Amino acid sequence: MPLIIVESPTKSKTIKAFLDKTYEVVSSFGHIRDLPKSKLGIDVEHNFEPQYEIPAKAKKNVSALKKATAKEKEILLATDEDREGEAIAYHITQVLNPSKDTTFKRIAFHEITPEAINEALLHPRDIDLKLVDAQKARRVLDRLVGYKLSPLLWKKILRGLSAGRVQSVALRLIVERELEREKFKSQEYWTIEADFAIQGNLVRAMLDAIDGKKLEKLAIADENEARAIKQGALASLYHIEQVEQKEWLKNPEAPFITSTLQQTAATRLGFSASFTMSVAQKLYETGKITYMRTDSTIMAQSAIAQAAAYIQHTIGSPYSRPFQWSAKVKLAQEAHEAIRPTNFGATPESLSATLDARQTKLYRLIWQRALASQMTPARFEKTRIVINSQSDTPRYTFVANGSRLLFDGFTKIYPVKIEDRLLPDIQKSDPATLKELFPEQHFTQPSARYSEATLIKALKDYGIGRPSTYASIIEVIKKRNYVEKDENKKFFPTLVGRKVHELLAAHFPDIVDIDFTARMEEDLDEIASGKKDWIKVVREFYEPFSQQLAKKQEEIVKTDLSEKTDRLCPECGAAVVKKLGRFGPFYSCSRYPDCKWAEQVKQTIGIKCPDCKEGDVITRKTKRGKLFYGCSRYPQCKFASWKKPAS
Repeated sequence: MPLIIVESPTKSKTIKAFLDKTYEVVSSFGHIRDLPKSKLGIDVEHNFEPQYEIPAKAKKNVSALKKATAKEKEILLATDEDREGEAIAYHITQVLNPSKDTTFKRIAFHEITPEAINEALLHPRDIDLKLVDAQKARRVLDRLVGYKLSPLLWKKILRGLSAGRVQSVALRLIVERELEREKFKSQEYWTIEADFAIQGNLVRAMLDAIDGKKLEKLAIADENEARAIKQGALASLYHIEQVEQKEWLKNPEAPFITSTLQQTAATRLGFSASFTMSVAQKLYETGKITYMRTDSTIMAQSAIAQAAAYIQHTIGSPYSRPFQWSAKVKLAQEAHEAIRPTNFGATPESLSATLDARQTKLYRLIWQRALASQMTPARFEKTRIVINSQSDTPRYTFVANGSRLLFDGFTKIYPVKIEDRLLPDIQKSDPATLKELFPEQHFTQPSARYSEATLIKALKDYGIGRPSTYASIIEVIKKRNYVEKDENKKFFPTLVGRKVHELLAAHFPDIVDIDFTARMEEDLDEIASGKKDWIKVVREFYEPFSQQLAKKQEEIVKTDLSEKTDRLCPECGAAVVKKLGRFGPFYSCSRYPDCKWAEQVKQTIGIKCPDCKEGDVITRKTKRGKLFYGCSRYPQCKFASWKKPAS
């Protein structure tokens, strides 16, 4: 009986339901071989050969796989079709060590449906060793950076820190954005709006130009300028100079790829990148959507035809526009298909009984976006009214813009934020009477901090990471306590994160260099396509890196993270110092380690405890680093909340 091995028990169960009893389907439960945690595990003297081992948690699964495959003549490896999946399949062949009569074949599919599975079974192939080498190179590079550079951070900054090849660039983006915000100097500027009476209608318009010169953002610098303009404008008479009306189309967006799904799920659903991928994995493994790690916007012709049929029969023919999106994605890795439902007829409502609430939300988002990509644009009528003062000097020009929805198109399925501002029917010859002016003061704002969505977009735009790594990059810098989130769920660097970035930027510029890291990603892509040798790529990185590391061991001065305080140790009476730990600042006895007294720094938020009314609300962290709010009088008062209390 042919045996199929997949990496997930859920996937195994789904595939088993599609196949007849001539096939047996089992799961490897993920990777069954990996680098050891206790040592480097890379033989740098002999072509960087990885020293793989079977992790303790995988040994039981390996025994079960060996037992299941002991007498099999044909083993089909059906792990995910990307570098990670190819590596899992390869390691299975190395660990199982079957008899000479046993053959391993690789089958791959982008969706778990009966049609896709049966088609894959008709076209088995060999394991793609180029993809395996690309995965191996990434793993080796990341291990060399992490296990070689982290001890230096322990020695020079703080024990327990770690550095990552790609995560360090993400940290750089966050730190530099924060430094930019701190250096930012806000500038005052003013805008002026006006209400005009035109044929019995009141029309709000914005001052757009003076004497034919368009006003830039900072053109009106202060209140005195705004007041002078207001006086001059109120003294003028006005007429309608121009009325423009034209049709405007808003096109649908492409179906989701990994990065856009993570971004949109963050902004629309409030999902983190890692949670989005976890939910999407379940939807994929249960056959609801296509593979969710992809950078291709292409949809199969059969899916396009299916979407067209659904739209025509359910929504109406005027809404249907079958369309193949371009596959030209910068540095595309595994260009499969876009993320889409495996069956457009399976509406979110029809699946809600079999999915939990969060799975339903994400499925609805994917279903709507994929279906909308095959629909007609929304059509609007844009109106622009130009109102000029009749005096020659100065001549004030006001502009009113409006829009009216003519045809909803794809927005019928995939709602988007559109300002529908109606303007009255106005002719060029109509008189206009200025009724009131509204000067308004503004101040320029610094660049916004990165959210998960905007950080993923930046990483993708810079060519950092790939579909399978965006979520893990973010999770790592969060887990290491290099960054935290503010009340708006935007990232800012912790003091530890800043110190790590400062050291890396000063002494290992390549590690945090955006272009260097992007080129490394390109090298990995070229290994996957067979254009480069993985050993050569690793050697070209490691040799200068190891030389720099040896030099910096003595050159870098240890960072002093302690501050003197006026407190005395309650246990021995010695001076207390404020130190920085992995999880934030804390107080410690200056006689440590002879005296081990320590206390967490209580960071108040200016709000009294809502329970006892005596203590202050402070921010605290769980053992896993998750922020929560508690009372400073704990354990006398046990108030605790995940949400910030009202002031």
